[in-house]
Amino acid sequence: KRWSNSWPARQWCTCAAEVSGVKVDDKATVDGQELVLNGAGMRTRLFIKVYVGALYVPQKTNNIQGVIGRNQPRRMALALQRDVSADQLLEAVRAGLAENNSQADLNTIKPQLDQFVAVFKLVGEAKAGQMVVLDYPPAEGTRIALDGAVKGTIAGEAFNKALFSVWL
Repeated sequence: KRWSNSWPARQWCTCAAEVSGVKVDDKATVDGQELVLNGAGMRTRLFIKVYVGALYVPQKTNNIQGVIGRNQPRRMALALQRDVSADQLLEAVRAGLAENNSQADLNTIKPQLDQFVAVFKLVGEAKAGQMVVLDYPPAEGTRIALDGAVKGTIAGEAFNKALFSVWL
């Protein structure tokens, strides 16, 4: 499979990696800033392929502070490998948030978490072959898109740090 047209803001695939047959672009752009692929991998659950995730940042780094320690643009792109309901995705994100953030931090961002839940409930089911993109332009907040269509934006650096910690 070539995901060249699915990766936002790209017309062709200058692929830096291939994960389980999914070719991943080497660069992405968030609000005019070029980002580089920092890493990509397959998320499985009980041996079932769920998505290929790709993290883009301004400069490659090998530590979490290099990704979320700075208030800078970043992107997490998820190429879905199976149909996923909003409830399934939210369950996985909630578990990841709980594993990677303190309860005090989660309490602080509860309004943003509620907004995140509402956005995904409106989306409903995402199908295999679709692309979920979480962009973070610092001036806006976390922008959620499905196949290039923005579904919602959630303000706040603290929310974005907590969310991106799920994958880091």
